[in-house]
Amino acid sequence: MTEILNTLHSFFTDYQKLEIIGTVVGLIYIYQEYKASIWLWLTGIVMPIIYLVVYYEAQLYADFGMQVYYIIAGLYGFLYWKFSNKEKQKKLTITHLPRRYLIPLIAIFIALWFVLYTVLVHFTNSNVPLYDSFGNAVSILGLWALSKKYIEQWLFWIIADIELAVLYAYKDIPFTAGLYALYVILAIIGYRKWKAEYHKNKEEKII
Repeated sequence: MTEILNTLHSFFTDYQKLEIIGTVVGLIYIYQEYKASIWLWLTGIVMPIIYLVVYYEAQLYADFGMQVYYIIAGLYGFLYWKFSNKEKQKKLTITHLPRRYLIPLIAIFIALWFVLYTVLVHFTNSNVPLYDSFGNAVSILGLWALSKKYIEQWLFWIIADIELAVLYAYKDIPFTAGLYALYVILAIIGYRKWKAEYHKNKEEKII
């Protein structure tokens, strides 16, 4: 019995326990995002605090740095959703990403990817700088689009989640890899739900 307990103890290191907790919090987050609940932003502050340790231990330094961004973005997103358009006394509604933003966003993505990649190559011992920087560059744009309630934010997350799920599996953080694989499926469902809600709101305004 003692041997079994010792084996379990050696398997579940501290950061692995945090990974499991982070996975549970991540499931709560994606459910709140699916519901377009304002509380997703507060959950989105708790989750990166947990993953600061997980990503540092896995030597995923771009992801580690992104957690600080997520904490700040969580505060911004909560305040933006709560107080945006307050003078008109209406909620921020789901809408499409303006087409005029497409080219600037592509340029911003390339710049972000290059900057993150350069930092990882020159200032860390990361062995996956190209892939670590790619997923996080997409995630930055996805979080911005989410704060604006653009339907296309789900497309950013689908791309990022596929890439990051593979990366996390490679870096041997299986619970997080599984979580991001699930995110891909839920993001597809979320995209369809937000799109349907957008058309419903549009029809109600016409009526």
